[in-house]
Amino acid sequence: MSRQEFERHMERRRLEEVEPEALEAFRREWCLGSEAFRKEQLERMEGTLGQHHAGELRLETAQARADRLVAQELRRLGWSAEDLVRRPRNDPGKLAIAARLRRETTLTIKAIAVRVHLGTYNTANARLHQAMGEWGSSSDGARTPVGK
Repeated sequence: MSRQEFERHMERRRLEEVEPEALEAFRREWCLGSEAFRKEQLERMEGTLGQHHAGELRLETAQARADRLVAQELRRLGWSAEDLVRRPRNDPGKLAIAARLRRETTLTIKAIAVRVHLGTYNTANARLHQAMGEWGSSSDGARTPVGK
């Protein structure tokens, strides 16, 4: 196809009447493509978002990071996702996951409480602050319970 043909074709497409709903995805979404592509892009953007990026994009990036951190912690503990539901709200493993999410993401305590099944915001907030206050740093930078 020659450049003139391409130009005529594009002009014809531009003049065609298009349903507004068909264009809605282009107006709203920051990423068009498969879910795998979207996740890859979120990983690449992590830590590089600035003030000019939309809050929705920042939240989605934080949520994707939280998903990865929870998966890492579950593997480390040898737990399944169901263990987060079954274990008590004050389980040290759950609190360790919540503390890591609090330190390494911008998620709210309420969002962390829902994700890790810590109960209501108020009880989760109290448990998390108590647990984080009881934790110290080891020489390798890992956070471990003091006296344990």
